[in-house]
Amino acid sequence: MPAPLLIDRIDAAVDHVLDTIPGDIVLGLPLGIGKPNPFANALYRRIKANPARKLRIITALSLAKPAGHSELEQHFLEPLVERLFADYPDLEYVKDLRANALPSNIEVREFFMKTGDYLGNAVAQQGYISTNYTFVARDMGVQGMNVIAQAVAARGEGDELRLSLSSNPDVTFEVIERYAELGKPLLKVGVINRKMPFMPNGAEVAPSMFDVVVTDPAATHTLFGAPNNKVTPADYAIGLHAASLVEDGGTLQIGIGSLGDAIAQALIVRDRHGAEFRRILESLCPDGLDGRLTSRFDRGLYGCSEMFVNGFLRLIEAGIIRREVFGDAVLQQLINHGRIADETVTPDTLRALLDAGRVRSPLTGEDLAFLQRYGVLRPEVRLAGGLLSMGPMKCSADLRDEEAFATAASQMLGTRLLGGVFMTGGFFLGPQDFYERLRTMPPQELAKIDMTRIDFINQLYSTSAGDGDLKRAQRVKARFMNTTMMVTALGAAVSDALDSGQVVSGVGGQYNFVAMAHALPDARLVMMLRATHEHRDGPRSSIVWNYGHVTIPRHLRDIVVTEYGVADLRGQPDVEVVQRLIAVADSRFQDELVHQAKAQGKLPAGYEVPERYRHNLPQALHDKLHPWAEAGLLPDFPFGTDLTDDELHIVRALKKLKHASEHPLELVQMAVRSLWEGKEAPHAYLERLGLADAHSFKDLFVRRLFAGNL
Repeated sequence: MPAPLLIDRIDAAVDHVLDTIPGDIVLGLPLGIGKPNPFANALYRRIKANPARKLRIITALSLAKPAGHSELEQHFLEPLVERLFADYPDLEYVKDLRANALPSNIEVREFFMKTGDYLGNAVAQQGYISTNYTFVARDMGVQGMNVIAQAVAARGEGDELRLSLSSNPDVTFEVIERYAELGKPLLKVGVINRKMPFMPNGAEVAPSMFDVVVTDPAATHTLFGAPNNKVTPADYAIGLHAASLVEDGGTLQIGIGSLGDAIAQALIVRDRHGAEFRRILESLCPDGLDGRLTSRFDRGLYGCSEMFVNGFLRLIEAGIIRREVFGDAVLQQLINHGRIADETVTPDTLRALLDAGRVRSPLTGEDLAFLQRYGVLRPEVRLAGGLLSMGPMKCSADLRDEEAFATAASQMLGTRLLGGVFMTGGFFLGPQDFYERLRTMPPQELAKIDMTRIDFINQLYSTSAGDGDLKRAQRVKARFMNTTMMVTALGAAVSDALDSGQVVSGVGGQYNFVAMAHALPDARLVMMLRATHEHRDGPRSSIVWNYGHVTIPRHLRDIVVTEYGVADLRGQPDVEVVQRLIAVADSRFQDELVHQAKAQGKLPAGYEVPERYRHNLPQALHDKLHPWAEAGLLPDFPFGTDLTDDELHIVRALKKLKHASEHPLELVQMAVRSLWEGKEAPHAYLERLGLADAHSFKDLFVRRLFAGNL
């Protein structure tokens, strides 16, 4: 492939794009942190200023620094954002899109949006593309994409320059391949951001993959960091239930946020504090622990997830994500079946590969290359004239000959299987310390993490011969853990949009993991949700009788987990599905669900919710888990927080204020209590919120309310 054009200024790279493509530009950008923000902003500004040119942006998960909705929030966030996001440049199209100020010659079409950010935004809602993650590369082509631009990590300079797609090899490879197969033009722009972690394996590429590589230092900036959220008792209960469904030696998929952190911490507690894990679980399970798993992870887990998140890295560091998989189906199957006992190379390793027909006898050059690639034979072994040699040692390449086999097995074997990975991901996103740990991870450990294509991760079928067999061999005992907003009483999941059609986030890869959970013989889908959600009228049940929009239809129901338990729905009749979901619903809403189910003939007329499920209430849950939080096993921030102790105090008070402002009766009660108690907040807190010199009645009132909630 020809060497790319190296351009040392972002503006010059924009000139090149505009000169190369005289008509409309349809720009594809990766999701999340893979966007080259400075380049995208420069191109956006140039076309915004020239109504004769048009720009369409095809992307997902466009991230922006947090901005407060109220004056209090703005005062609080300003120093925090400056500290955490430093020189991260916001995407200018995001600012305009949120302000309903996109120019008429520019469109933004996203296939996944930051959760809840664009509810009520007509332009964003109209531009949303509903598609499964595995179809994104195809659909970018449907949209007429003619430029793709991506932030890349780099090592070296000049002829020694090496690039990595870092956080986002997810769709880029497939896009480029599809365009090449169709003979369609595509301008490929790599923009070096030297703060991107350099990921090896599937993410590493030659500079020649791109037509243009932008080397401008101005493109290097702080990555968008997603701070760790507080893990609530409900989150922990869900995480503990989910952790008890994970089999040792299996495969794990989890997502970002407090639920992902809760699962990861619960798995660590299970592995390191088995007796305590069992006691916690017993307190949460009114039906006992039948079928639950509480033992430690002797074999470890393999992480395979579209999103590589902080929780996975913590599980790697805890030694739980450590089950290595290998890129050959026969080798992996032999490991699965115990024919190859572990990663240590022994004569039995070589014998098993011969018996399985994976290598022939006499060995060919291809066979030798395979054995050396995976460390079965040492790299010094040579093959010539039907003989294997290593230094002065020689033997026949016909390893069916016992003497030849004995010589090779005693003198030429490697020590450990090579090329294994224990984490496969399509993109990553996390807090700042997550990126720093990736940037500084020893090479031998980083080599065990493979950032690769989403069409490999999110589906079993493939255009590559044998790929499906390999995936099935690697993904044994898989647990695909997904979150959802609501579940109907008949088992359908509502994850991406409201019944009005307003999109909350997007389908993403959820359907793909659901499909795999049903296609793999020993896999399970674990659909997680909090039993209630907040509404302006008060809490509402997240288990509902029906809903006007669903993401996952009820015929694909499997396991549903709330903080109140596990509902195994696979293969069950509707009456059993309804009863099991009511058993894990919040008790304040169970009677109404029973009434609706009976009205539709889905429950017997005499059915009553068993007494043991009648205590599914937040306070009861808090009481069960509080001792374990006090003992340090279930901390608010299991993997740390970027907030100081003072900031955490302020956040708690602001959240109470915000919640009360949406519930008038609660606000009145809060006001009466705060005025009666007459508390004052620390001066430093008041300064942080701009309330230190309050004079107006409103500011003085807010100041007193804030102090009353500390």
